[in-house]
Amino acid sequence: MPVRTPSVPATSADAVLTTASGPCPRTRSTRARSSDRAPVAPGRRSLRPVVDPGLPDWRLLLDRLHATFRADSFAHAAAFVAQVAEAAAADVDLRPPGVVHVAVPHGDVAGAEVVSALAAGAGLAAGPHAAAAVEIAVDASDIGAVKPFWKAVLGYVDAGEDVIADPDRIGPPVWFQQMDEPRPQRNRLHVDVTVPHDVAQARVAAALDAGGTLVTDRWAKSFWVLADAEGNEACVCTWQDRG
Repeated sequence: MPVRTPSVPATSADAVLTTASGPCPRTRSTRARSSDRAPVAPGRRSLRPVVDPGLPDWRLLLDRLHATFRADSFAHAAAFVAQVAEAAAADVDLRPPGVVHVAVPHGDVAGAEVVSALAAGAGLAAGPHAAAAVEIAVDASDIGAVKPFWKAVLGYVDAGEDVIADPDRIGPPVWFQQMDEPRPQRNRLHVDVTVPHDVAQARVAAALDAGGTLVTDRWAKSFWVLADAEGNEACVCTWQDRG
């Protein structure tokens, strides 16, 4: 039962650069990929690095602070959601049996602290390591030719030059990576999974234990490139080393 506040529109210019959910930070100057050049850092189109403020209940994913709280019942969790809606400009997701996920813009430390205080007062338990944000990346030789298709088939809207997003910020954003040469022998889609910085290495290890391979950790701790047994790629990303 996602509850979205309208105060941080995903398609505004400010949201594209600093607040809305979307792919991990990358710079415009490194967008092209070739065999002898670093790939674009998976994810968001933020033009400046952001830093996790170190709040115990929260983790920085992309350009938003995320927290997960657990209540002893669905009704208890729903009552907490109502409190959050009154107190903070936040995206809130409520799921049985009593899980509440909250996200606020990365600069809204005061709002995050208010939510934490409400959770503590209501007796909810924080689980910061549960946070994760998923994105889909499309490698394209001609972004202008393929982007309209994905925008139409997903019902998404423009959220930047090379990003489309669910206008309600429920589905994962899709970003388009400019290729400087075709890749006919490799998959053209991959998944970016942004996790808390203190979870990333364990997530990579779990993927390797599950039969995956490490394609490269050259750009860790920004991101690790992994592949499944058939070569389909995924990146595990954090906010770190984005400068």
